[in-house]
Amino acid sequence: MTRMTMPGTSRRNLLLLGAAVLAASPARGQGVPALNTMTARANAGTVGIISGGVDGTYVRIAADLASVLDDGERLRVIPIIGKGSVQNISDIMLLRGVDIGIVQSDALAYARSRRLLPGINAMIQYIAKLYDEEIHILAREGINSVQDLAGQVVNVDVAGSGTAMTASLVFDLLQVPVKPANDTQDVALTKLRNGEIAAMVFVAGKPARIFSGVPAGTGLHFLPIPATPALIETYLPSSLAAGDYPTLIPEDGNIETIAVGAVMAVYAWAPGSDRYRKVANFVEAFQANFDKFQQPPRHPKWREVNLSAQVPGWVRFNPEQQAMRSPR
Repeated sequence: MTRMTMPGTSRRNLLLLGAAVLAASPARGQGVPALNTMTARANAGTVGIISGGVDGTYVRIAADLASVLDDGERLRVIPIIGKGSVQNISDIMLLRGVDIGIVQSDALAYARSRRLLPGINAMIQYIAKLYDEEIHILAREGINSVQDLAGQVVNVDVAGSGTAMTASLVFDLLQVPVKPANDTQDVALTKLRNGEIAAMVFVAGKPARIFSGVPAGTGLHFLPIPATPALIETYLPSSLAAGDYPTLIPEDGNIETIAVGAVMAVYAWAPGSDRYRKVANFVEAFQANFDKFQQPPRHPKWREVNLSAQVPGWVRFNPEQQAMRSPR
């Protein structure tokens, strides 16, 4: 068997080439400490934020957080596409690299009541209430009320999503039994336009981008959700207007609906830990730059945020208060 060599080269030339490469490279072992230093520096201020699907508001809020707060050195914000509020709660608790998540305010109560995760009361806190998210029910022609959905196929987003959770609660409270489907929202919209399902539910801050591409004249329309006493115990009255969805709501039209709060949730890291310090830095930067979120081109929902708003049933992550309690 003959040993293969590169065309036009000799053994002597190959040896000289190898020597040149070694001479240009760092001494053996020197590259590892340098790489370790670079890795530590890159991760020192990194915070991961789990958001929502590409068509929802959460992912745009997370993108705004990265655009405003990420300075590339002291603080690095990594937005992550998520699968909805219930899954985000789980990801905050269990996934490495996820410190913060955007969830619906009813997600924590839902997870507690169904005992989805042990120790959730002590491990999940919140940084701020963000805004209210409207519950959209888009239906095909011939469906004129929520009651008309009884026994019909209604898409409620993927299992574990905030929309699926809220849809289950709302239809139970309204005593309207539906046949839930769990397609992603883009697939559901296609099926709805083809008449394969009766309606789709989507919980998102208006205006939700997925509905902006629906042309007029399709027969698709939003169903009003009455603010019944049972619903108002958990949700807030709201509305959808022509300005939000001009191709789906007639001019000067107004669709009654309900809304649920969106919350910036966080893992309750132990004070003094490295991850606690990172989140505390994030909170400090968020508060210091809050006015920038309320200016274009940031999402209009930022203008609804009140940093002092309380979230019933939740504990606030408060590094300033913790610092006051710590011994000096």
